[in-house]
Amino acid sequence: MGSIAALRIAEQGLGDIVLVDVVKGLAQGKSLDLADAQGLLRKDYSLEGTDDIRKIKGSSIVVITAGLARRPGMKREDLLKTNADILKGISLNIKDLCPDAIVVVVTNPVDIMTSFVLKTTGLKPKCVFGMGVSLDASRFADLIARELRVPVSQVDTCVIGAHGEKMVPLARFSSVKGKPLDKILSREQVFDLVKRTVGRGAEIVSLLGSGSAYFAPSAAIADIVAALHNDEKRVIGVCAYLKGEYEVNDLYIGVPCRLGKEGVEEIIELDLNEEEKAAFAAAASSIKEQLKFLPPIN
Repeated sequence: MGSIAALRIAEQGLGDIVLVDVVKGLAQGKSLDLADAQGLLRKDYSLEGTDDIRKIKGSSIVVITAGLARRPGMKREDLLKTNADILKGISLNIKDLCPDAIVVVVTNPVDIMTSFVLKTTGLKPKCVFGMGVSLDASRFADLIARELRVPVSQVDTCVIGAHGEKMVPLARFSSVKGKPLDKILSREQVFDLVKRTVGRGAEIVSLLGSGSAYFAPSAAIADIVAALHNDEKRVIGVCAYLKGEYEVNDLYIGVPCRLGKEGVEEIIELDLNEEEKAAFAAAASSIKEQLKFLPPIN
C-alpha cells in the first residue's frame, strides 16, 4: 500500500518522497522501480527508498502504514499490542527527527493506533490523525453507484464512527446528483447498502486470500496528502481527536474535518438525529474498550 500511495503522491507532484521499510533492500528496490516509471509517465519526481528511518528528518508530512493485518484466529488485543510495538519506535523517531510534521496514521485498528501515536510523539492533536472513514465513504459511494447505475462521480457520501464494524454510513448526508440518498432509496435498500459497506473490507480480504486492500487505501492516503500539502481547506473524513465535539471527549474517531497545512484545522459537527447519535456513541464506546488493551507508553 505504501509504495502505491508513494506513486500516487509522486504523480501529483506533492514533494520529495522517502520510502522507509525495516526489511533491508525492499524500499530501495521499490524506489528504483518507481523511479523507472518516470519516463513512461512523463513525470519528474524525487523518490528515495531506505531502511534508515533517520532519512525522515525534517519531513513535513509522515504517513505510517507499517504494521500487521489481523490473521485468522488472532485476538484483537494481540494485534493491538503487536502493532503498538511496531509503531512505538516509529513514533519516537518522529518525535526526535521531525517534531513539526503532520502525521497520518493508516495502521489498523486505526482509531486505536492513532491515539497511541499521539501519546508517543507528544505532538499536537491537530497534527496527528488517522485515515479510515474517507476510504469507507468511497466504498459506500461505489456501492450506491452500482445499485443506481449512475457514475460514481455523481455520488457524494459521508461515513463517521470507527473504521471497522462500528462505522456509521450516513444516508441523510449522502446524495446522488444532489438529492439525499434517503429520499431516493427505501429504508431497506439503504440498510442493505450500509451493511455491504461495513463488510466491504472483509469481503476484499476473503477474495484476495492473503493481504488486504491497497488500491483504494492508497488513493485515500494521496487525497489526504494533497489536501495538506496544497493547504486546500477541504473537508475529508478522518480519524480525529475530539474534545467535546459530538459529545465525545479525549478520543480519536472518524468525523468530517477541514484539512490544510496545519493538519486538522476544523472539526465539522453534523446535526445528527437520535438514531445516528446512538450509532456514533456505540462506535465511541467500542473504541474506548479497545484502548484498554494498549500497552503503556513507557
